[in-house]
Amino acid sequence: MGNIAEYIKMAFKNITANKGRSFLTMLGIIIGISSVIMVMAVGDGTANAMNAEVQDLGSGQISVYCSDEAINAEAWITPEDLAMMKEKIEGVEGVTPNDGSSGSTMTGKGEFAVTLSGGTEDLQKALNFAMKRGSYFTAADVEEGNLVCVLSDSDAKRLFGSDDVVGMDIEVTINGMIGSYRIVGVTQQKENTSFISYTYDGMPVSLDVPYTSFAAFGWESDSFYSATVFANDKESGQEVVHDIIHILETRHQCAGEEYYQIQSFQDMLTEMNSMLAIVTTFISCVAAISLIVGGIGVMNIMLVSVTERTREIGIRKSLGAKTSSILLQFLAEAAILTILGGIIGILLGLLGAMGACSLMTASMGSVIHPGIKASTILGATLFSCGIGVFFGIYPARKAAKLSPIEALRRN
Repeated sequence: MGNIAEYIKMAFKNITANKGRSFLTMLGIIIGISSVIMVMAVGDGTANAMNAEVQDLGSGQISVYCSDEAINAEAWITPEDLAMMKEKIEGVEGVTPNDGSSGSTMTGKGEFAVTLSGGTEDLQKALNFAMKRGSYFTAADVEEGNLVCVLSDSDAKRLFGSDDVVGMDIEVTINGMIGSYRIVGVTQQKENTSFISYTYDGMPVSLDVPYTSFAAFGWESDSFYSATVFANDKESGQEVVHDIIHILETRHQCAGEEYYQIQSFQDMLTEMNSMLAIVTTFISCVAAISLIVGGIGVMNIMLVSVTERTREIGIRKSLGAKTSSILLQFLAEAAILTILGGIIGILLGLLGAMGACSLMTASMGSVIHPGIKASTILGATLFSCGIGVFFGIYPARKAAKLSPIEALRRN
């Protein structure tokens, strides 16, 4: 133990004796470690911010689709199927068909394209917008097919110049037929964020309506291509998915036919995170190349150090120093160089990540905190130590193998 402490002391003495050269030797390690730390922290922070925004949309959403086989067999999803899911499946808070149409409307502000999203009263859960005025349409409205609608405050202002529009009517033309919808509620439109856009220039006015109201335009909504199920516990998502498929296959007598496909919100979130992780890992690997360059720099400088200290090595060996002692001395010096470079790189990487996240927060309008993980810092530290030892082995072995006579003769 005493010998190791002596080697470390000698290594620090040699490093401080050539401060400029030592710093340049560490520079590659510093750049590599700081780049990896910064990229990983910014990547994790971006993923966390993105997940938080996406989760706000409603993490329990499960989409059900008819496959081509179901379409060919006309095994559509029916209102009775949805009612059964809501009644029988534990953990389901609501269900709605994904029905809709498009048309146009004319107000004092001009003519506007209109998109109608038809569903049950549970459609409100899809985007989780808060009500600003009035209330959402009810189950009674759905049952009776009432021509009522809900729109956002921004769309209300586009149509009428004000969001105080509850009780007013909107005449909607669809396929040449006109229906007058009574506004019963106005939602608080969320602002666009860095990752999710709720509005764009020129987008149609969007109305949420009971799917049964489409009967006023000449068609009955009694079968659907897709539907959305709202589960109250994301952890029980797989069990809910199994129950959804079981109910549909039982009611349509198509077990094993793969008529229905499921895509849960968590599946989409997992895919998104996997893609982001791949990009972050790739960039980190590119940044880590500079660590290899830094390691080669350490090896070159250590070879120079061996050449400069040949006489010292010869004297030590002639006085009885073991080959292992010389080897450990030079390995200690290489390891300390890379450890110091790694520590500086970690600190600079963390500072860089904080600065980058601050700039992203200021420019993108979404709060992003660097995702600093202890595992990332530990991995970077161990990797920098490994680089020092790996690239220090050759110079250290070369120094250790010098014979005393040859070493003294060179000077």
